[in-house]
Order: sequence, then structure tokens, then C-alpha cells
Amino acid sequence: MSVTDPRTARSRPIRMTAARTGRTFAPAVWAVTRLSLGFVFFWAFADKLFGLGHGTPAKQAWIHGGHPTLGFLKFSAAGPFKGFYHSIAGAAWADWLFMLGLAGIGAALLLGIGMRVAAGAGVVMLVMMWSVVLPPESNVFMDDHLIYALVVVGLALVGAGDTFGLGRRWGRTRLVQRFPVLK
Repeated sequence: MSVTDPRTARSRPIRMTAARTGRTFAPAVWAVTRLSLGFVFFWAFADKLFGLGHGTPAKQAWIHGGHPTLGFLKFSAAGPFKGFYHSIAGAAWADWLFMLGLAGIGAALLLGIGMRVAAGAGVVMLVMMWSVVLPPESNVFMDDHLIYALVVVGLALVGAGDTFGLGRRWGRTRLVQRFPVLK
């Protein structure tokens, strides 16, 4: 690959160093990661809302009177917080908070807006989901929920919503200018 040097009007080769390649592709990799994690959250919301049959049978869909928190919290809870999670399993307020969280975090990640709020809410939700099944099945401490929590924080820190998303435009709105936490 070559580029024309405007000072000499001559073509010179561009060396694709590892650092240049990383700076070139890193925003796209973070954006695809953001979109992928956004899809994970939004799919969970849609599946529990409509009972798409992947994780939630149609008859247990929220729109058919099912309780999105009931199965996981009642039958999967273990460890020191088992009693707490059993007590809120299927509660209307828990269902609403869980579904609003899944939809909001998923939409924010997919659109690339509100990344800071999505990261904060995502960490809370993911750490709570991790704490339902303590200790995790395949490790004494670490599982995918904690990894996702770290990733969602990283997405907010690197401004992943600006690439393949509406983050830049969102950041220029008066609302976000006035309340930067909404970035």
C-alpha cells in the first residue's frame, strides 16, 4: 500500500506496524464486541418477553403471565444468597426491574448511547446474576457474568459507542452536555 506525500507529491509505501494496525482496527473490534454483548442482553429480553423457545418456552413468556425471574432464582440459586434470591423469585417488582434492565442495557449497547449508565447497570445486574450461583460451577470464583461485567466497563471506557453507533451524535446533545454521566 502506498500514499502520496503532499510535500513532495511522490508516492511512498506505508508500513503497517503492529501499533498502527491496532489503532486502526481496535475501535471496530470494540464496536463489534459492544454490538455482540448488546445482542446478548436484548435477546434475553425478547426471549423472556415473547417466549421465543430458546431459553423460555412460549407458555412461560412474560406476555402470557410468566415470571422472568422465577425459574433462575428459584431453581438455580445456591450458596450464601440462596434465601434472598428465593424470596424475590417471581415477584412483580423483580420481574419489572430485570426486564427493564435487560431491555435498557441491550438497547444502549446496540445503539451506542448511554454507555456509562449501561455499564453501571450492567455491572450491577451481572454481579447479582453471578452471586445467584455461588460458587460458580466450573471455577471457584470466576464465571462469564464477571467477564461480561469487565467487558461492559471496558466498552464505556474506550467510547465504543462512537464506532458503528450513535455515541458521537448522542454526546453532542444538550442533555448529555449538561449531564455527562449520560454519555
